[in-house]
Amino acid sequence: MSDTPVRPGRPSVRKLPQFPSAVRGLAPAPALRLSRPSETWFKPALSVVVASAVPHLTLLAVGRLDLIVYTMAGSLCALYGHGLPFAWLVALAPALVRREGPERRAVARALEAAAVCAADPGPRNRDAADPGSRHRHAAAAAVHAAWQCLLASGRPTPVRRSLERLVVHAEAAFVAPGPGRGAGAADPERLRAWAALTRGRGPVPTPPPAPGTADELYGIDAERAVLRAREGRRAARRALLRRLGPGSPLLPVAVRTLIGCALAGYLCAALGVGRPYWAIVTAASLYQANLTLSWNRTLQRTLGNLLGVLVFAAVLPVSRISPLALVCCCLFFGFAAEALITRNYWLGSVAVTPMALLVLEFGGAHPAGELIGDRVLDTVLGAATGFLAATLVTNRRATGRVEQALDATDRARAAAERTVADPAAAPTERDRARRALTASLVELREAGDTAAGEWWQRALPEQRLLAAERAGHRTLAATAPRRGPTAHAPSIGAE
Repeated sequence: MSDTPVRPGRPSVRKLPQFPSAVRGLAPAPALRLSRPSETWFKPALSVVVASAVPHLTLLAVGRLDLIVYTMAGSLCALYGHGLPFAWLVALAPALVRREGPERRAVARALEAAAVCAADPGPRNRDAADPGSRHRHAAAAAVHAAWQCLLASGRPTPVRRSLERLVVHAEAAFVAPGPGRGAGAADPERLRAWAALTRGRGPVPTPPPAPGTADELYGIDAERAVLRAREGRRAARRALLRRLGPGSPLLPVAVRTLIGCALAGYLCAALGVGRPYWAIVTAASLYQANLTLSWNRTLQRTLGNLLGVLVFAAVLPVSRISPLALVCCCLFFGFAAEALITRNYWLGSVAVTPMALLVLEFGGAHPAGELIGDRVLDTVLGAATGFLAATLVTNRRATGRVEQALDATDRARAAAERTVADPAAAPTERDRARRALTASLVELREAGDTAAGEWWQRALPEQRLLAAERAGHRTLAATAPRRGPTAHAPSIGAE
């Protein structure tokens, strides 16, 4: 018998990587933890109140509260359909006083993320889980989102030009060497100061020109022109069809949704539950990017609905005092839902559930016990069947998406390296290659995070994923213009 030790082969399929062995991913506490409130939490909340109050009070005046069931759907366009006319005047009203509000917030987030990265970039040869690496990934994602927001915002105005220059500085902060690696290191305090001024209501900061700013802005204009051209629209349509067609990693999520909703509806109908569509909505709301996130949403939805039913039982006597009291209760819960849902989904559901139950009161009073019982039963059945479908319909293509993202990152990195090595390459070509590489790294990290929360799939190419991220960030640093000592105080420009 040979004394040579035999190493067990690595399984080709990963079974249940996140549960039950990695209980941290499925533990209730992280899923129910409250986050910081959104920086604009009051804006969507007030939009709901204004968009709902106008039709509600009008129907109250004419004595047709039964129609509120239909007008409420149109009122929610203020949140979910800003480009539609059913409440778009309410959604667009802030543009009268703050035209570039979304762009300013996106750029401010990019500057803040870049400041964190500049303060603690970490060595580039560490594991991807180290804080410096996470900061670089966060900065890359925020800068990429800022560029996409500015590209989609329309023609460049003077304010948007200043915002674009700020994004150039934010981009240089995470692709250029960090503190202590050269005189051109980005100043975190200056980036934070610009972020505060950008987020505020005053003029947008006018930063000193960073190296390569003119070429970068020229490349952005060229990219904006391509997006507006016919070929750009065709490419966008082809990308959409690829995501919906066979072989797409999103297809298993769509199948999960179809099967889960069908099971929830048929089961509730077979049991004689009065409102099976509540179970269908519950099942549909569970599906997220991967199984771990779907499990978290299952916990959040179930807890929020059950607590919301208790709130409804306490508020119902007050809502039946008068029609005006009923309208005011609905407006209050609409405001509370949008104000709280950014803290955690379950907290927003505590307000959404009584609002949905109170809407039924506009058509006539219903027995409280019947409403509460139906809602509880539909919630439990919808959550159970929805998560069961998510477990049975495995997303074996999640790892394939990672492999596709790895190939795309390798191609983008090779293209960026060619522009660096070619002395005849135009600066605009180098800038476009750098943005393409940044976008591919963002997609790679998103694909990796999604696959890490799935089960019953091929083993993730973790070493290749780590190597691709390291090489990508090194190439980004190589494409950055060399920065000189430009430690100027932030200046303010007129809007």
